[in-house]
Amino acid sequence: MTETAVSRTDEELISVHELDRDGVQALQQRAAEAADMGFGFRDLLADGGPGPELAVVPAGRFLFGSSPEEFGHKPDEGPRRWAAIRRPFAMGRFTVTAAEFERYQRATGFTFRRDLIRADGDFPVMNLRVQEVRDYLAWLSEQTGATYRLPTEVEWEYACRAGTRTPFAFGESVDCHQVHFNPAFPYEEQKQKKRWFLPRCLPMPSALEVGRYPCNAWGLHDMHGNVWEFTASRWSESLPAAVPDEQLSTLRERKPIVVRGGSYFDMAVRARSAARQRRVWDELDVNIGFRVVREL
Repeated sequence: MTETAVSRTDEELISVHELDRDGVQALQQRAAEAADMGFGFRDLLADGGPGPELAVVPAGRFLFGSSPEEFGHKPDEGPRRWAAIRRPFAMGRFTVTAAEFERYQRATGFTFRRDLIRADGDFPVMNLRVQEVRDYLAWLSEQTGATYRLPTEVEWEYACRAGTRTPFAFGESVDCHQVHFNPAFPYEEQKQKKRWFLPRCLPMPSALEVGRYPCNAWGLHDMHGNVWEFTASRWSESLPAAVPDEQLSTLRERKPIVVRGGSYFDMAVRARSAARQRRVWDELDVNIGFRVVREL
């Protein structure tokens, strides 16, 4: 396993892998108290309506990427290295829902193309290009007075892992009662190279309402599966030697971007914490959504 060293300043940050579940939750609680925020807080929009529900993600350092020994590992997930999150931030507890995005539609007159499939209610909003997502985030920032943006992929993976170094935030494997993936391709059965098995869940041809599956230690739901999630990071064929934790500009360069998390359409191995996927800069799809980061 190849790991690149962190700076001496970064070494002062706590390694979240040294903490158990209670420890990472205590770390989160201290960060929330320092920011004068509660668990599951929301900013209010200008009309008094609620913004997306948020959870504080504390500062720390962690092992970014996966090792070749991990089942499902791809070369673009390495070389595995230490990465630092130097400042706490808040992240959406769920992907942004169609109902939340509808407030933006009413306020701005945004409309979807008529030929696109649209979600409603508490289902993840989908079929958006990253520029349209950024327009929503700019509107949300203006409405609330806070700064909203997409997560970088290092922020996304750190939040997804919530202190774990296993393939999933739930451990070495997952089943379809924990994660919404394509149940015809479960993780453990593929790892064991089983040719014949009975799927434990019926396949579902679409995303489900947010929050139907268990959350990780930091209270974030659906980080694994349901829909892929846009990040603010440019695609690269391997993890860069240094990934900054600030927002990267991808749109003006029109370069491929990174999505994370897997989806209902994909096999479980694509929902691992370290799994990455390349998407073109103006792509939209029924299995891509997004969650917000709010700066503290």
